[in-house]
Amino acid sequence: MLSKNLLDEMNNQIKLELYSAYLYLSMAAHFESSNWGGFASWMKKQAGEEQSHAMKFFEYIHDRGGKVTLQGIDQPPTSFGKPSEIFAEVLKHEQSVTARINLLYGIAVKDNDYASQEFLNWFVKEQVEEEKNATQILEWLKLAGDSVNALFQINGMLYKRE
Repeated sequence: MLSKNLLDEMNNQIKLELYSAYLYLSMAAHFESSNWGGFASWMKKQAGEEQSHAMKFFEYIHDRGGKVTLQGIDQPPTSFGKPSEIFAEVLKHEQSVTARINLLYGIAVKDNDYASQEFLNWFVKEQVEEEKNATQILEWLKLAGDSVNALFQINGMLYKRE
């Protein structure tokens, strides 16, 4: 059984994962309206990942006999800057998600909840990948600068995300 503190924080995490999906969908909408289909495609796939992360917490809470309590999701921003500015926001956001996962892991350690530690290990590894991907794209965008050709190439590469 989950401690009350860990249960509450996991329910908060569901909300935050769904907010992440909303944020990335909002970024996708921005890219779509700017005719950057590859960037939009990447963001839509990222939004889908975040939804699946929320569902992992949803299922885990139920597996452990807890009750999922859904909370309201804040509206994400609707206007954004250049692709490099957006991916700087993505990296910052993913770093905040990493901090949240670390908080959950710390609670599980304090509670001697080995099952939750094992569950959260997947998210610890996932966040390494998420930060790496955001950093890599941000670095490409910094190198591209204002080169439209380079932005088109990056846009094309992001279409290919699986």
